[in-house]
Parts: sequence; C-alpha cells; structure tokens
Amino acid sequence: MRSVQKGFTLIELVVVIIILGILAAVALPKFIDLTNEALDAATQGVAGAVSSGASINYGAYVATSGAKGNPVTAAGGGPCINGTIGPLLTGGVFPPTGGGVTYSVAAGSGACGVAGNVVSCTITGAKGSVTKSATASVICTG
Repeated sequence: MRSVQKGFTLIELVVVIIILGILAAVALPKFIDLTNEALDAATQGVAGAVSSGASINYGAYVATSGAKGNPVTAAGGGPCINGTIGPLLTGGVFPPTGGGVTYSVAAGSGACGVAGNVVSCTITGAKGSVTKSATASVICTG
C-alpha cells in the first residue's frame, strides 16, 4: 500500500517568504514616519493646552474683575515666556516633561497692552534631530 504525504513543497514555501518580504518592504516606511507625525501631534497638543489655559485664565480675570486669574502682561518679558505660560497649565509648569521631547516657547505676533489683546506664541517641540512647531494664542489680562 502506498502512503500519502501531506505538506508544502519547497517552491511553495519560498514563494510565500518572498511575498512576505515584499509586503514588509512596502509597509515598513509607513511605520518609520510615525515618529514625525507623533511629535507634530504632541506639539500641537501642548499649544492647544496653552491656548485653552489662557482662555480660561482670561475668563476668570474678566468674571472677577481681576481678582482671580494669573497676570498675563507685557511686564517681565511678556506673555511668551515659561514663567507666564506655566501657571496657565494644569500643574503650573512649562515646559512639560516626558517622552524625550524638549519644548520651548518664543514670541510670535501681537503685543500685550490692553486686556483682551491676543498674542501668538510659537511652541517648538524637538526630539533628536526632528523639530515641529505650533502656534498658541495667549489672551492678555492687562
């Protein structure tokens, strides 16, 4: 009697390995680029948090006739410095730490002179040789 053997031939196995190699070569560049996109999203998130905190701060300032809210003025270096932006964020610290990203802030456009003026601050996130920037709007309190 003759026994029937089951399995794949060597040629079939080689073809499957080649197809998997081609798929891996096509998919790999898409995963490598995610670092840049993640840094961009993180920097935009920090800028959004600064804008949001500045809006809440200005609302508290206006609602209480200046009794509450942190001062955001042109004094002491202006609104686009770590010491002014920090108190606007939860935890009271700028720049945020973690994830190996280093954040910095620089003055953009606009000037504090009157309560309600909007100043644009440029938030920059750097990780290794990759740098991404986003703009945060800070509302002056006086």
